[in-house]
Amino acid sequence: MARILVVDDDSSFCIMLKTFLTKKGHSVLEAFSFGEALKIFAADDFDIVLTDYRLPDGSGLDLLKEVKAQKPNAGVIIMTGYADITLTIQNLLAQINTPEVRKTKQKVSTKDKNPGFIQGQSDNAMLVKEHVELVAPTNLSVIIQGDSGTGKEYVARRIHILSNRSTKPFVAVDCGALSKDLALSEFFGHIKGSFTGAISDKTGQFEVANGGTLFLDEIGNLSYEVQVNLLRAIQERRIKPIGSNREVKVDVRIIVATNDDLQEAVKQGKFREDLFHRLNEFTIHVAPLCDRIEDLPQFANHFLEQANSELNKNIKGFSDDTQDVFNHYSWPGNVRELRNVIRRAVLVEQGNTVGTKSLPPEIVSSKFKQTDTANGKAQPENLKDLKEMAERELIISTLEKVRYNKSKAASLLSIDRKTLYNKMKQYGLQL
Repeated sequence: MARILVVDDDSSFCIMLKTFLTKKGHSVLEAFSFGEALKIFAADDFDIVLTDYRLPDGSGLDLLKEVKAQKPNAGVIIMTGYADITLTIQNLLAQINTPEVRKTKQKVSTKDKNPGFIQGQSDNAMLVKEHVELVAPTNLSVIIQGDSGTGKEYVARRIHILSNRSTKPFVAVDCGALSKDLALSEFFGHIKGSFTGAISDKTGQFEVANGGTLFLDEIGNLSYEVQVNLLRAIQERRIKPIGSNREVKVDVRIIVATNDDLQEAVKQGKFREDLFHRLNEFTIHVAPLCDRIEDLPQFANHFLEQANSELNKNIKGFSDDTQDVFNHYSWPGNVRELRNVIRRAVLVEQGNTVGTKSLPPEIVSSKFKQTDTANGKAQPENLKDLKEMAERELIISTLEKVRYNKSKAASLLSIDRKTLYNKMKQYGLQL
């Protein structure tokens, strides 16, 4: 379907992604550095380049610039989330004018355009759906409020896909770890030599997202000074790269996400009131998973399908005990935690369905924390099962730590190799 170059210094991730994309019918090559990627790209004809943002000898934005200089029609995806790669490839393919792609475009339905987004059927989920469909066709700035792991970025992508900007870029920026200098460079770009470490020109994310949507995650973490510059860029629709006298006109829609109370941050002087009101043209609240537990089966089955495809497994479903455990657990990490738990369970499960022994012990133990009405204390139902699950989890984590070297694992666990093999056999660990 498409000729794709995957660029990431993590060889395991490259191989996994290559396997996944090959199964989808694409032709894939991989590179593990900026320099290697340039050589491979120059020697072949690629439709799309998938690249990590940080490379050992450059950045994804640097690579984007080089690729566009050599082949303006090639698509470049700077990877921010594995689950969204298929969606983004489909969006790019829809913009490449080839007979094969035109056929692909005809087959892509509205449902297929956002495979990472799960709607849910709870009252909370339906309210989010209503708000997304209401605000998407407009150019209003949106604040998405919700706990970590609730899927705020998926909601932002859904707004973009349903908007008039859907054929233009969706660019996500994690503001959580950006210092003042890094944030200004990330947003507006810089020119070579403008500050120590600026070894080449860099295109800012406002310019990359021009015509599309710029999603700023955890915006409450930006410094006060950066907030001033951000407000000016949004209001004037112009940016100036660091060290440059050149102003660049930009047309971007701003969607932000936060798990903080921005109104309270305004009262405390931590967030600019004028920026808050500029962003707060529309607000969407995404409820935690514990408040929409009726959506859990739909999420779980979706993540099971994803994990089966990614890990080349064929797990059919979840045991009754596992479903019971899921319903008793509070899911503090929300949908993201559920996805990670299922992905790991599919990896270690040896049977046809996900059983409780494939789950982390802290999740399984939540089922046993039922209040004793006589004394108000939490009483475990079965200590033997709880002990075995904890032991199994320790063995798995130790094996992962030593890259499945069983001699090292046995040494760390203070048991001999034969005992480790017996324990692995007991717990169905064929690693």
